[in-house]
Amino acid sequence: MDETTSKSEGKEIEDEFTEITLRRIELSDVDDFMEWETDEKLCDCIDSCRPKLGYVLAYKYWGKGIVTKAVKIVMSNIFSEWSNLERLEALMDIENKGSQRVLEKAGFLREGVLRKFKTLKGKLRDMVIFSFLSTDAL
Repeated sequence: MDETTSKSEGKEIEDEFTEITLRRIELSDVDDFMEWETDEKLCDCIDSCRPKLGYVLAYKYWGKGIVTKAVKIVMSNIFSEWSNLERLEALMDIENKGSQRVLEKAGFLREGVLRKFKTLKGKLRDMVIFSFLSTDAL
């Protein structure tokens, strides 16, 4: 590709995306996330990225084993579906003992604390990092 073509394409992209904004993730974003998740070029970075496991569950369903079961299902398939994946991480607020327990039940190992690592509800929080390796036993 010559320099003229590159500049021309860059200008087209600039014109199409003239404004970049940051906002919270919304339920209406699900279709976009699914498109990104199935994009081969985007997902091709899996061998050089550090994928993270995360989950959200409404309060009224807490303590019923739902997330533990879901995480175990993910863990039973993830490494066979993504053969280049060597490591999966999860970060939990240091005070969220329930979610830490979910990860431990699923076989994740607690590696340590990342001090003042993430802002939650306007406050800088310590996070516990967990990992599961492709060589770990399920």
